[in-house]
Amino acid sequence: MVEPIRWKGDRLELLDQRLLPDKTAYVACLSAEEVAQAIRDMVVRGAPAIGCAAAFGVVLGKGSKASYDVLAKSRPTAVNLFWALERMKKAQGLEAEAIAIYEQDLAANRAMGKLGAELIPESARVMTHCNTGALATAGYGTALGVIRAAKSKNISVIANETRPYLQGARLTAWELVQEGIPCTLITDSMAGHLMSKGEVDVVIVGADRIAANGDVANKIGTYPLAVLAKRHGIPFYVAAPLSTFDPKIPDGSHIPIEERPAAEVTGYRGTRWAPEGVSVRNPAFDVTPAELVTAIISEKGIASPPYRESIAALLK
Repeated sequence: MVEPIRWKGDRLELLDQRLLPDKTAYVACLSAEEVAQAIRDMVVRGAPAIGCAAAFGVVLGKGSKASYDVLAKSRPTAVNLFWALERMKKAQGLEAEAIAIYEQDLAANRAMGKLGAELIPESARVMTHCNTGALATAGYGTALGVIRAAKSKNISVIANETRPYLQGARLTAWELVQEGIPCTLITDSMAGHLMSKGEVDVVIVGADRIAANGDVANKIGTYPLAVLAKRHGIPFYVAAPLSTFDPKIPDGSHIPIEERPAAEVTGYRGTRWAPEGVSVRNPAFDVTPAELVTAIISEKGIASPPYRESIAALLK
């Protein structure tokens, strides 16, 4: 299994996900500032992985107020970041707490995988969006962890490319090839066509923040995927650890949506294809209303509608 995060006692080594699948290289972070920069620059990404990295960033910053401040400003949408920072503030021993956060995420992913696999039919054709595997977590994965756990059911995966940063094409497809799970890569705009042809049985995605009412913030493109799934009667599942739930937020309208640099849309890796002078919007996430979500898989159980009650029960 790939190691996205390696703690070495005096430094944090992060697998540089910007270079995958062409090159495997680690970025060594020696300070909280360097960890925050790595989070901003997408060296490390995925809500659970960001939370784990931030916890080790606090250790490197020796728990100073400055370290908490710089890490909190790195990315706004993934609540796991702020959840991890709050845990670190209450910790007696910083390094022990960061290691515990990391190990608990691994355990949560495996528990989610086991629970979620029960929802996946035999020989299912599973569509997923963005990357929710080992690369997005401490290891194993959330939605991709469910897919891993269901591997023995003879499933196959349809991976959406996930524009504009291509996490599906570069990362999810790479993980699935490594795992030996049959995978077909499509562009994001092809999803509805395949659903209309009866070629998709289940959709499963991850999350960056889940509101108290079950509204889900996830990678941009998730909302239209949920609408399409509803139109075609396809189950739409979300897999996320309890650290991704934000009971303080009543609904998705309160979730901050990160806008990323225009260069991610106008080109890629030094190649520009858009004309100079064009205006760009680049929201990194969208919000899927709870009414479009069939169930939410967590490490403690599966939440079903009405979500306000079922989520509250999971968080007790």
